[in-house]
Amino acid sequence: MPRPHQLLTYRYVPDILERRGAYRDAHLALLADLHRAGVLVMAGAAGNPVDSGVFVFVGDDPQPVTQFVEADPYVAAGLVVGYEIAPWTVVVP
Repeated sequence: MPRPHQLLTYRYVPDILERRGAYRDAHLALLADLHRAGVLVMAGAAGNPVDSGVFVFVGDDPQPVTQFVEADPYVAAGLVVGYEIAPWTVVVP
């Protein structure tokens, strides 16, 4: 049976790996809290070199995703230059 999810994609600044250090622990702690709460399925950096982040949230409501973006230290620090939230129906878990 298909399960609704929300897919969040970040576009990072070109030098994300060099600039993220001061914000990384808080960013990862926020993700860990969401994962423990069952809201976030998985998350990680993408690209070689890294140019984006991909996050999979549970459910058909984009509000938890929006709340994460608003609270994310990477966003507040200007490390995220754009993002997209899209519904994603998973047919093969």
